[in-house]
Amino acid sequence: MSRIGKLPIEFESGVNVTIKNGAVQVKGSKGELKHDLPVGISAEMEGQRLLIKRRDDSKRQRSLHGLTRALLANAVHGVSKGFTKELEIHGVGYRAEMAGKALKLSLGYSHPIEFAVPAGIQVAVEKNTKITISGHDRQAVGQVAADIRKLRKPDVYKLKGIRYAGEQLRKKAGKTGA
Repeated sequence: MSRIGKLPIEFESGVNVTIKNGAVQVKGSKGELKHDLPVGISAEMEGQRLLIKRRDDSKRQRSLHGLTRALLANAVHGVSKGFTKELEIHGVGYRAEMAGKALKLSLGYSHPIEFAVPAGIQVAVEKNTKITISGHDRQAVGQVAADIRKLRKPDVYKLKGIRYAGEQLRKKAGKTGA
């Protein structure tokens, strides 16, 4: 058995899980997510627990067993508590602000960058240099954070740019002039 796949997914009473036609739908206070089960993987309800089972012990089934359990556990956690990612902006004159539903970033280019925030994602800006991204879908929150970070990746020579909170950079020495 998969060490991850055999673990039951515990959920609170505020979370509603339904299994129908090879798909698991999870509803909670933060939102709603649906995950289609791969062929050979099944889900069963046992009280306030969700169990994931596989058809056989083939290599593909073993790998999908743990993956499906992890994705469903993320869905249950997301609709009940949600996920957050924090970004930090480093650099003189670099800043961010909310302009309606869009994020407006000044990152040293000749023009400000407007980043459209997708539906289901909330973005908050603190002190012009800290961006907090939150939502109920872990994949979407991580993708939005990666897209914002990609607008000005951290520079290892000057230590400027957008980085994840707590990300450590090692400063590289530049060229030495003669």
